[in-house]
Amino acid sequence: MIEPVQSLAFSIQVNPKVYALLLGSGVSRSAEIPTSWEIVMDLLGKLAASLGEKSVSDLEEWYVQKYQEAPDYSKILDGLFRTPSERQQLLRSYIEPTDKQREEGMKQPTAAHKAIARLVAQGFIKIIVTTNFDRLIEKALEDEGVVPTVLSTAAQVKGARPLDHIECCVFKVHGDYIDSPIRNTQSELDEYPREYETLLDRIFDEYGLIVCGWSGRWDTALRKALFRAQSRRFTTYWALHGEKSDEARQLIHHRNAQIISVDSADHFFQKVQEAVTSIEESPRLHPLSTEAAVAILKRYLSRPEHRIQLSDLIDTTVEQVVRDTTGEEFEVGVGAPQPDKTTITARLRRYESACSTLVSMGAVGGYWSDENNSAAVWERAIERLSTMTFVPWAHYYEVWRDLRAYPGILMLYALGISAVEAEKLEFVNRIFRKTVTDASGGVAEPPNALSILLTCRNTQGYMRRGQSLLEGKENSPLPINDWLHDALRAPLRQFIPDDIKYSLVFDKFEILAALGFGSMQYHRFPLGAFIWRSQNRQHVITEIEQSIKTQGNASPFVQCGIFGNNAGQCLGTIERFKKYIGTSARDMGIFF
Repeated sequence: MIEPVQSLAFSIQVNPKVYALLLGSGVSRSAEIPTSWEIVMDLLGKLAASLGEKSVSDLEEWYVQKYQEAPDYSKILDGLFRTPSERQQLLRSYIEPTDKQREEGMKQPTAAHKAIARLVAQGFIKIIVTTNFDRLIEKALEDEGVVPTVLSTAAQVKGARPLDHIECCVFKVHGDYIDSPIRNTQSELDEYPREYETLLDRIFDEYGLIVCGWSGRWDTALRKALFRAQSRRFTTYWALHGEKSDEARQLIHHRNAQIISVDSADHFFQKVQEAVTSIEESPRLHPLSTEAAVAILKRYLSRPEHRIQLSDLIDTTVEQVVRDTTGEEFEVGVGAPQPDKTTITARLRRYESACSTLVSMGAVGGYWSDENNSAAVWERAIERLSTMTFVPWAHYYEVWRDLRAYPGILMLYALGISAVEAEKLEFVNRIFRKTVTDASGGVAEPPNALSILLTCRNTQGYMRRGQSLLEGKENSPLPINDWLHDALRAPLRQFIPDDIKYSLVFDKFEILAALGFGSMQYHRFPLGAFIWRSQNRQHVITEIEQSIKTQGNASPFVQCGIFGNNAGQCLGTIERFKKYIGTSARDMGIFF
């Protein structure tokens, strides 16, 4: 079974700033700051001594026999010290360290306080509700460079900024022992000011909760606030040392809380903070399964208000691909293996494994692309992947350098083929013409994403000279195109289930890519699998020509701007394309 503390660590890491802390006196125990019960026992000893009874062995039993009731923190404080100011001065003696205690490290922030402060500084926790009067958490936060907003009076709560605009909030519901009225008698703990109740209601309703060091026994108003909260948006985790009080048991049941048995608050928070940090810093080869990523992507695409989450999801997945395809396994120079059929085939498969989630997302993104929502995000993805083709001048194998374009090629094809099927030609033109800037500040030639198609064509020339260095494609004149056709079949099946139609749409995309490139580079057109699938080629060219001839500038093939700005330019590009591929096919030994 997975330990509850591990579940908590994952929840904090996945949901930063969603969990609030509720801290009681147990968190400060290892700082030698006494709990309420320990203060009671100390006061009882002094009370017995003042009555001339200096050798009482069992102070609790002595008090019961003398006063006919169990010792009660609230009643004892109320009986010995009549005003809040007097009670405040008493607490100073228990909380503030002497010079000797300070030298010995007593009454200073504990390991728990320091771990909490690191979680805050790392951006995982922002709200801390505490019943403690001491300032140990504030000191620990300041040591981490965090200046918290401290709320310890009704006036401060009323004048505070909204929680969303506060970096870190420490809400001291019982006050601060130095400069605010403190609450430590039962009458003071039975009811909170209206401002407190409003803020607590919001925290307990909107945030998950981590409870530690709090028994729940004395704080009636705080218990009532927890009982008022009906929301179960996020789990409540209750760190428990020893037996739980009846009051805590009721709250745990009400909140359906997950109990975590702990040895101490120090050990608990240290373990949580270390686990969260480890999760955050661990290599995330596949942070989401392909199915999960696609499901999340569809949800984000369906709602414009999710545009930020959509951008983060795609950007994160792209960067993961970049990290996964730039290690030793993808070396292009010294240390790279000799290119041959086995090594080239293996490298392509490693690229595809690393890109599998992103390619499936691209297939969805192209089909459901929205000019007003997602198009710019996909353009940015294409640009980022295209920059992988730029490598510093050095000794390298040409084929390995050129294959650095493969993740970008996969992405361009996945986006483009699904967009062609959805008849979103304007989107296709956008990803074709996305400018790509290299690391030196220059601009790739040609200055758009179609340059990666040229890289692919150069690699094919190398493979043709080497007698087709791809397993299963020994007889193909354009092995990369055939390989892409097969590699992209699975992620595009949901949009194009029929195999015959898939080949047609694949060829249509490659023809549009060739026309787009040729419209900017008049001397050549990138070749594709359409070169020998003549029936598909003729079908696509006829469709385009008839659309332009009958609709003129209103044709979607003109409106999209892929290979011309008007009907005349588009038809001219098509004529040059037909002549070019005729010559190229004959050179390759392919006859129509």
